[in-house]
Amino acid sequence: MPDEPARRWASRADPRLAVRTAVVWDTLDVLVTEHTEAIGRPALDVVDVGGGTGGFAVPLAGLGHGVTVIDPSPDALAALQRRAADAGVAGRIRAEQGDAGALAAVVGASSADLLLCHGVLEHVDDPKAAVLDMLEVLRPGGLLSALVAQRLGAVLARALSGRFGAALRVLEDPAGRGGPGDPVSRRFDRAALLALFEAEPVRLRAVHGVRLFTDLLPGALVDGDLEAGQALLDLERATSGHPELAAVSAQLHVVLQRLDVDTAGPTEPSVAPS
Repeated sequence: MPDEPARRWASRADPRLAVRTAVVWDTLDVLVTEHTEAIGRPALDVVDVGGGTGGFAVPLAGLGHGVTVIDPSPDALAALQRRAADAGVAGRIRAEQGDAGALAAVVGASSADLLLCHGVLEHVDDPKAAVLDMLEVLRPGGLLSALVAQRLGAVLARALSGRFGAALRVLEDPAGRGGPGDPVSRRFDRAALLALFEAEPVRLRAVHGVRLFTDLLPGALVDGDLEAGQALLDLERATSGHPELAAVSAQLHVVLQRLDVDTAGPTEPSVAPS
């Protein structure tokens, strides 16, 4: 895969912040370009569920896509609108207050070519209902990008920081939580995440781990050091597609494509994980 698109994103941010998102962008850049060519339109209709202040929405709008951000926080949406205005893309971003699970009522059924669901399924009351709602919003052939917190990544991070009891609680808890004070309602592994899409009209296009090393390292190792930041980014990219290593990454990223209802269910990825 050409390296330039992801480097374009990385060049706009602090190297450590770029490491946290560049692997996701690598995959989206390829699949979004492929999808725009397939449908014969240069601009996609994008819905970003829980998109907050626009970390993904604003760059996508900058590429010419129209993005609707759905988020429950009015403060986050206000920050999104300021950010979009500063970037000169306010006309391509629509902000709507709402929650996952009620998307079709806000944006309409079969209205999106691309749907982002990043950091949302960990917090909703009913992940399966949220998935069904998102699939209703997608057009046939549309892409759904889901990014979730992983159980084993949380276990590893806690153990390496010396919080062994907390690591054991995350490992043994059915929802992957570290206790009543844990701000994350649930964590996933690959099987649990894909089970939400079982028997639904989707095809798995890509799956990989995100942030295997980044969250485990002291920020001082890369802060202000462009060479170290780039080396870490290269390492994250190189390891993200290895199933054994992806399983202990902080996050899991999957991209699924909605099929016509008469089409068979999930298959193995037809795009090599980035």
